[in-house]
Amino acid sequence: MLDKIFCVDDDLITLMLCKKVIERVLSTKEIHTAQNGEEAIQYFKALAEKYKIDKNTIYPKLTFLDLNMPIMNGWEFLDIYSALGYHEIFKDAKFIVLSSTIDPQDVNKTKNYSVVIDFLSKPITKEMLENLKDKLS
Repeated sequence: MLDKIFCVDDDLITLMLCKKVIERVLSTKEIHTAQNGEEAIQYFKALAEKYKIDKNTIYPKLTFLDLNMPIMNGWEFLDIYSALGYHEIFKDAKFIVLSSTIDPQDVNKTKNYSVVIDFLSKPITKEMLENLKDKLS
């Protein structure tokens, strides 16, 4: 069971759909959202501070991340997340790129990030989440 999931996307409809599908398919207590990479970094920064004080702090074990966002895109987020060492703090956190891009270079680029376990095309569906259950356990 995933206690907390995080969705990062600049499109409010995508965020709403993401939450609805996740609620129906995965047993998740909390679903948090951010509308760009900068908000997501701030979210993880606050969690890292809490985690330093209390190692029992619950953090998202799974994050759905859009690539094309204003302010800070998904690539910039992943680079900063790694540079700040969050991949070391949140060792079992996984990311799934959820994007509308059709560029094969984007799919290949995700392989450069050890925290990214999959690349999915929008919109998220019940079937996608059902197929992900094996990767998440």
